[in-house]
Amino acid sequence: MFRRQRQSEEPKVELTPMVDVVFLLLIFFMISTTFIETPGISIDLPESSATVVEKEPQELMVFISKDGEIRVDGKAFTLAQLQSFLLGEKGTAEGTTFVLNADQQVRHGLVVSVMDAAQQAGFTKLAIATERPVGENMKKQE
Repeated sequence: MFRRQRQSEEPKVELTPMVDVVFLLLIFFMISTTFIETPGISIDLPESSATVVEKEPQELMVFISKDGEIRVDGKAFTLAQLQSFLLGEKGTAEGTTFVLNADQQVRHGLVVSVMDAAQQAGFTKLAIATERPVGENMKKQE
């Protein structure tokens, strides 16, 4: 009687579950990534240990670089142009928060001038953007 020898099958590695896991990880990291809203200029915000303010529905983001360049919605403004732009926004200034993102190297006088222009345009809410100091634990605010 002849006995047939069984040929040993080589183990197969199924790639489908591994591909599924990689896609799930990719989706997780894409969703959990935070996106920073800054224009094309580099701003080094000063540090503060104050509480974190959640983004309000209506806000006007103004950026001042260390060179004194003022930007709103990606457009560059001089101080005089910013004042006339803000006066044009006077109708919406009442409920809008004026968020000032100024580099820590900016002249104090320029920051005060921009804040004064916002006040003259009727903005009643002012927020100054800062960063938490490096190494400080993130505490959940309730």
